[in-house]
Amino acid sequence: MKLSSLFTFIFFIYVTTYTNKTFGQAGGVFYSIKGTFATTDNTPARDVVVQLLQAADKKLVKLEYTDAQGTFSFDHLPEGQYLIATQSMAYTPWLSATVTLNKNTLLGTIRLQTTTTTLREANVTAAKPFIQQQYDKTTLNVAGSISAAGSTALEVLEKAPGITIDQNDNIAMRGRQGVLVMMDGKLVPMSGQELANLLRNLSANQIEKIDLITNPSAKYDAAGNAGIIDIRLRKGHQSGTNGNVSLSYGQGVYPKINPSVNFNSKMKKVNLFGSYNYNYRQFMNDLTIERQFYDAASHYTGGINYDNFFRLGFNTHNARLGADYNITPDITVGVVANGIFNKGNITSDSKAESFDIQQQKTGSFTTIGDNHPKRNNGSINLNYKHRLDSSGKELSVDLDYARFSNDELQNYRTSYFDLQQGQSKPDYRLFGNLSGELSIKSVKADYTQPLKSLDARLDAGIKSSWVKADNDVRFFDRSSGTDILDTGKSNRFVYDENINAAYLNASKKWARLSIQLGLRVENTIAKGLQVTNKENFDRNYTQFFPSGYVGYAFNKTHDLGISLSRRINRPSYRELNPFKVFLDPLTYSTGNPYLKPEITNSFELTHTFKEKYITKLGFSTTTDNILEVLSPDKEPNSVIQTGHNLARYNYYNISFSVPFTVGRWWNSTNEALAYYGEYKGDLANTHLNASRVSFNLNSINSITISPNTTMELTATYNSRTYYGFLDVKGVWFMGIGAQRQLWNKKASVKLNLSDVFFTNYTNAITRLTGYGETFFQRRDSRVFTITFNYKFGVSNSGGGNKKAGGAEEEKRRAG
Repeated sequence: MKLSSLFTFIFFIYVTTYTNKTFGQAGGVFYSIKGTFATTDNTPARDVVVQLLQAADKKLVKLEYTDAQGTFSFDHLPEGQYLIATQSMAYTPWLSATVTLNKNTLLGTIRLQTTTTTLREANVTAAKPFIQQQYDKTTLNVAGSISAAGSTALEVLEKAPGITIDQNDNIAMRGRQGVLVMMDGKLVPMSGQELANLLRNLSANQIEKIDLITNPSAKYDAAGNAGIIDIRLRKGHQSGTNGNVSLSYGQGVYPKINPSVNFNSKMKKVNLFGSYNYNYRQFMNDLTIERQFYDAASHYTGGINYDNFFRLGFNTHNARLGADYNITPDITVGVVANGIFNKGNITSDSKAESFDIQQQKTGSFTTIGDNHPKRNNGSINLNYKHRLDSSGKELSVDLDYARFSNDELQNYRTSYFDLQQGQSKPDYRLFGNLSGELSIKSVKADYTQPLKSLDARLDAGIKSSWVKADNDVRFFDRSSGTDILDTGKSNRFVYDENINAAYLNASKKWARLSIQLGLRVENTIAKGLQVTNKENFDRNYTQFFPSGYVGYAFNKTHDLGISLSRRINRPSYRELNPFKVFLDPLTYSTGNPYLKPEITNSFELTHTFKEKYITKLGFSTTTDNILEVLSPDKEPNSVIQTGHNLARYNYYNISFSVPFTVGRWWNSTNEALAYYGEYKGDLANTHLNASRVSFNLNSINSITISPNTTMELTATYNSRTYYGFLDVKGVWFMGIGAQRQLWNKKASVKLNLSDVFFTNYTNAITRLTGYGETFFQRRDSRVFTITFNYKFGVSNSGGGNKKAGGAEEEKRRAG
């Protein structure tokens, strides 16, 4: 870390701590409500969720838990009228009379009735649905999902509302690419197939929940113009030593095995947690392609038809270990280390037939590939959190270091045949040795300051990150029996990036109105060097990213919110890397060092009806939109895939979230999205003006058969849509699962069948000047999985640090 950056960081902590002491002397009159819950036999009622509601409309203000003695406390409350309500699986619900708060109030001891015959009702009420819609995000509760059992993170995302994954493994949210993926709030510096491979090797058993954030506030990185996917990994919060072990076996075309263990040990001031997951997966990719080439007058000049089959196998070890230590009740330090170690074997068999101008077959060739990728990813996080007082003043600091290494050996042999299947020319043998390293260092600090005199809150923070990528790709022609370096395919690319950011975010709530305004500024310094031919680029730019939200509650039935933001999507280092990657003798992909970042300005209007039914209306416009384009290369009948900047992409959308229940046995969450994407600009000697109205429909249904048996049914439909030059046909697929609780709910067995009718495939057409292509792709998507899960250990309820409790997000949002 540079000395100037370190000084700035230390100065920030000093200033914000001093500011805390200064503001702490500000005026304002606030009160508290305290009480104790106990059973009829005077046993403390532990871990009861206590809700503080506004008496006028029963809107949630705050949440708390009772401790080991059954006590709770709501502090720093303005004068007003409130209600107190409880929620617990062990006790019947309780609602207070109206509490008029004009002084510190002690409610005394309140008796709760233990639940007996109403256990089933309590279970249904407490269970989290797989999908929860909120104003600013959609949450997937992966840990409790039947359909997620034995799946990977990528497969869970594929079932999520508004998420689609194309044939090149690019993730789109609500019809837009450029999604930022994070894990536990930390950026995953990958895109495309690299990101997809990481998510394929992350088991859903390790995930607590996934947040899909469409319009992030200034507190988040400005990257990700389509939104943010934040994957939150499991971490125990209960006192005592406890955890779970699971084993899943899946069978599609090929087998998948996934054993895992998670544990948490929380004693007094120390919380130790960890997990280990092993993932053995084999799957396939069956891809057929019909390519057509044209002259300047759009006359057919020839073509190639491909029949490709890829078999992929991966062995992945994923370990996580962390600890939190409470120095004082208000100061916590922690450390978390993650490691993902992956070895793979990818075999490919590509058969190609070539055609002349009369569409007569002229010959064929086959390419056999045998690749052995190895990826080791490690990261460590040091964190510090200081609750400066009971009013909500808080300082948090994170130091992160991550290292990603990638080594891959590739072997290709291409054989050429004439019309009589005789060898038409010698075999072409290509050997590739690919190695790469990526390191990330970052430091950030966030500070929260309540403004008592304004009854508002101020959030501020700074962040600096340093990224260094070094990729060395060497290809050798082995056709003659010796290794001859292929300088046209070999290269070394070094990329350095430094981003320095600061943000300020202010929020205030009135009885009906709530406002949030934020501004983030980011300075980007990037340098790229293509070592072989000494080509380089050097960029230094500073940009501002405002964001804002205004919400108004008209009454108990209707809420309305408006959000705006400006975001950036920087090209990844691989998208900038100009060397070619071999796919077959006539197909290459390459980066574009002249790619510019794309900028998106977006607007979203959200209406909530009866706190359940959510309608969103949005618009965004993106300049310099980054598109992956397949176009003719210099050699006859060859194509190259590379990224280009499109002048503009306009996006309009409307979505409806409709949850409903039938009795106590059927809960259904449904989302319908309609969007209109409009691409405009000139790329690859072609004027692009493509637009279409498209639809995404998603339904998640949970059916309770008995207190110990539940079923889950999922269904997804994506209509025909455009991605630049690519015209993708519609697709639908369904999944079904069942769960049985065993041994007093300490164990469970889950059965799941994904893509029941084997309909989840990709069928698309692309057409531009001089080139056209139709392809059909099918993957190993229909998989039957059985998962056994067992919870072990004991839990000493109550006490301890609750900074990461299950309702913390709701508490934060409630104020």
